[in-house]
Amino acid sequence: MEENLRLLAEKLGLSVRFSDAGLFKKDYEVNGDVIRFIAGSLGFNARTEEEVNASLAEIERRRWLRTLDTIYVVEEGDVSFAAVIPASRLNAAFDIIAAPENSGEGIFGQLSFRVSDTGERYVLDGKELARIDVRINTALSFGYYNLTFKMDEEVFYSTLAVAPRRCYENAALAGGKIWGFNIQLYSLKSERNWGIGDFTDLSELVKIAARSGANIIGLNPLNVLNHTYPEDASPYSSLSRLFMNPMYIDIENVPEFIPSDREDNLELIKELRESELIRYTEVYNLKIKLLEEFYKRFKFGKDQKRHTDYQRFCEHKGVDLEKMALFQCLYDEKCAPEWCGGWRAWEKDYQDFNSETIKKYIKAHKDRIEFFKFMQFETERQFDMAFQTAAECGMRLGFYRDLPVGVSADSTEVWSDPDLFIPGVGAGAPPDAFFPAGQKWCLGTFNPFVLKEKCYQPFIKILRANMRSAGALRIDHVMGLMRLYIIPDEGTEGTYLYFNFRDMLNIVALESHLNRCMIVGESIGNVPDGFMDTLRARNVYSLGVLWAERFDAGWGDFRSPQQYPEYAFTSIGTHDMAPLRMWWFGYDIALMRSLNIIDNDEAQSQAYKKRETDRWKLLKVLDNNGVWPEDNLRRGDYIFGEAYPEGIEEAVHRFAARSVSKVFLAQPEDIFHVEKMQNLPGVDRDKHPNWRRKLPVNLEKFETDIAYIRNIKAIRRER
Repeated sequence: MEENLRLLAEKLGLSVRFSDAGLFKKDYEVNGDVIRFIAGSLGFNARTEEEVNASLAEIERRRWLRTLDTIYVVEEGDVSFAAVIPASRLNAAFDIIAAPENSGEGIFGQLSFRVSDTGERYVLDGKELARIDVRINTALSFGYYNLTFKMDEEVFYSTLAVAPRRCYENAALAGGKIWGFNIQLYSLKSERNWGIGDFTDLSELVKIAARSGANIIGLNPLNVLNHTYPEDASPYSSLSRLFMNPMYIDIENVPEFIPSDREDNLELIKELRESELIRYTEVYNLKIKLLEEFYKRFKFGKDQKRHTDYQRFCEHKGVDLEKMALFQCLYDEKCAPEWCGGWRAWEKDYQDFNSETIKKYIKAHKDRIEFFKFMQFETERQFDMAFQTAAECGMRLGFYRDLPVGVSADSTEVWSDPDLFIPGVGAGAPPDAFFPAGQKWCLGTFNPFVLKEKCYQPFIKILRANMRSAGALRIDHVMGLMRLYIIPDEGTEGTYLYFNFRDMLNIVALESHLNRCMIVGESIGNVPDGFMDTLRARNVYSLGVLWAERFDAGWGDFRSPQQYPEYAFTSIGTHDMAPLRMWWFGYDIALMRSLNIIDNDEAQSQAYKKRETDRWKLLKVLDNNGVWPEDNLRRGDYIFGEAYPEGIEEAVHRFAARSVSKVFLAQPEDIFHVEKMQNLPGVDRDKHPNWRRKLPVNLEKFETDIAYIRNIKAIRRER
């Protein structure tokens, strides 16, 4: 790779080489064409040597264009920022005012500060510029400030974000270890729901869990999905991370519901409730049909408080709600009944939220847009009721929500602010121990330069929306705060794009305190050296997963409970991994061979041999820790998985619950002997029913089910 192209990659935060996360790390040299394409997508042409040189010059020029950056993100006790001034004015009279956000007034009157010359110089349009460092000596508490910088009679403005040095810590964990459940909300079955788990089911689960001694409920991402195509059900590929999925509305809990709404649909409700898999289109369309009727009743109803609450909701959500509702309305009109290529296939005027055509469309479709807002209003109301139930039940941590690493490229977020996202690329992952072929997620990726230009507001809004009504937030693929692996849409090779890690982590810490929400980082995959130490120093909890808590990059012996990370949320597996019973028999291996993920019989045979070794390793660590139930001790060696060890779920749950990790999360799939995966990464739904599996046991029968009783007892022995 040419030296200047390599230098341009460095300036743009693009890796020219990287290592994967396999047992035997493999180094990759990034193809120069990949760098050229992504550089162009970031707005810096690099097709020729001349363009590369011009882009390097432009990057340097932009550093000197403004006196102040749009935002400075700093830490308590270390508040400083850089400014650009004419070199001739180094001896000017400077002054600083920092007013807490929205207060309109300065803090502490005149701040104590020191200005020093960094020695950097640049000539722009014949004028010599100097870079100075401004250090504020007056102590500023964490929060956002409107920064005013005065130089003689000139005044400049910026935003100052002062972050605490550590993320928020919930007092619930000060008194020892807690436990709870990790659930996929859609998978909950009950005698009353309409074919998919809903917010009333969540409230009932909270009550059951609280009676069992649980203090936390982990949830799949609850973000709104595609209204027009309900079968696009991946909770990690949302329409917007700012809003929630109305699929989870309990129709019978909507104030406008009347009994005849249920009676008129009893046969279909029964059919949807009893189906083995979730029938998303039928469930959603039934709910939408009734919600449309409820909206009419609401609109012409006389419940003044509900109308007032709705207006306040719309005012609070502002233009983001308007964009989301408008997008759903447009999408439903332009892309139904068959996919038309998404919003990028619309007429040009409809691709621009600020166009005159869009303004006219909003006026012409006001009522339909209001309907989509109404759905969000009711969705949030019902989720808040579930959250209140958790508080009333005394759950010490409450809900543990999940923030996806990205958003669908065919989403409100990308449509309404396309400049914020890098065109022509999507987020993914290079090969690792669990996914040797790597992963292509095709998710929209923030342009880090534009994100900072916007004062990180899009990121801040997303954090706030998902920290809402939560005691903890799981940040999916937390390495994305530092770097994301991005792949051109038309290619298979990619590279890492680096973000301003310090800024991103500081904003997470600041928002965690402002929202009183703990932070957990999902870090299964390719983790940079020293990354986890940095997170631990900032009080970001890690995830401990039984299948990953092993030596030699997941291939060696299982770690003992005392060797688990203490500041972690530990579980047996995840939604992307085989449940315990499926893992034991190797059904996941057979599944991957049938789908040609394992592409030959020899590789399948090797996988089975490794699984046999892994089974022995698991039995050994369970034996060594004495966690088998006394009335159901291990009776044999179960060679080649010839039988399923009775009591192994209890032994594994007790083993994991014994870990020193602060939080243990049990999965119902492991408790109830599920033999199929919730999600098989990298496989489309026509080959595997991802995100569609229901639990085999109704909520109403949890507490009388012998498997539930015995496994909860095993967990409670250790927590």
